[in-house]
Amino acid sequence: MKQLKKSIAACLALCLLWCAGCSRSADQRQGFRVVTSFYPMYIMALNITQGVEGVQVDNMAGQQAGCLHDYQLQNKDMKNLERASVFVINGAGMESFMEKVTDSLPSLEVVNAGEGIPLLVDESGEENPHLWVNVSYAARQTDNIAMGLMRADPAHAEQYRANADRYIEKLSALEQEMQRRLKNCQTRNIITFHEAFPYFAQEFDLNIVRVVNREPDSQPSARELAETIREIRGTDVTAVFVEPQYPDSAADIVARESGAAVYTLDPAVTGEDSPDAYLRAMEKNLAVLCEALGGEQE
Repeated sequence: MKQLKKSIAACLALCLLWCAGCSRSADQRQGFRVVTSFYPMYIMALNITQGVEGVQVDNMAGQQAGCLHDYQLQNKDMKNLERASVFVINGAGMESFMEKVTDSLPSLEVVNAGEGIPLLVDESGEENPHLWVNVSYAARQTDNIAMGLMRADPAHAEQYRANADRYIEKLSALEQEMQRRLKNCQTRNIITFHEAFPYFAQEFDLNIVRVVNREPDSQPSARELAETIREIRGTDVTAVFVEPQYPDSAADIVARESGAAVYTLDPAVTGEDSPDAYLRAMEKNLAVLCEALGGEQE
């Protein structure tokens, strides 16, 4: 009987060792997991982690129609975050669900890409979270993310730093090119649908005369459209800008009644899973603005 008990105990010990080994193997396979809140953060993280062995980047919200304003966390999101080594967020209030995340996962390492960046406040006192649409701020966010990953995963700190520096250099070169070509625009007054572009306008000295529809999931009222049309007729506004993620039916009405042309500006909240996707989106925005506002053509 004693011999049987010893045999059973030995078997149990072996099973526990085997399970522990499996757990360690699974952890090794998982490696260092970076989860980003949504697309712009995902593209930055892709650049910073490019070529770093054992690092996985996952975009939690996936290809949403637009920003995260009213995003509702799902069970799959929480399970995803439970397995994350780091959660990269835009900050500035964009991720309205963060209290739920931090309450449920108090030990989760959170990297705030917007840390230290001055925020714009609208007439209602609400802070605007669309930092990444400003190319210079996108560079600062990239640096913030790199610093966060370096702290969380010091074994790969040098690679994160080198990758971030290369990407920041590309962003800086693009920003300088945009400044040069938009410097002598014939007009700087624009109208936008949605509040994504104040930081962009600030960077390139554009004047947003009116934001027609601050909430992208709703449609402007007839009164708002009429006021916009009157405003265009009374100013030198010649361009109305919409975003590719949302319907442009209201903008078409404004254009038809006012004589202004409709153009598309991309805030880069959706796109290809490519490290250069943000750069290409902004290059396209530059071409659109030069056409719409009389900037320098290539």
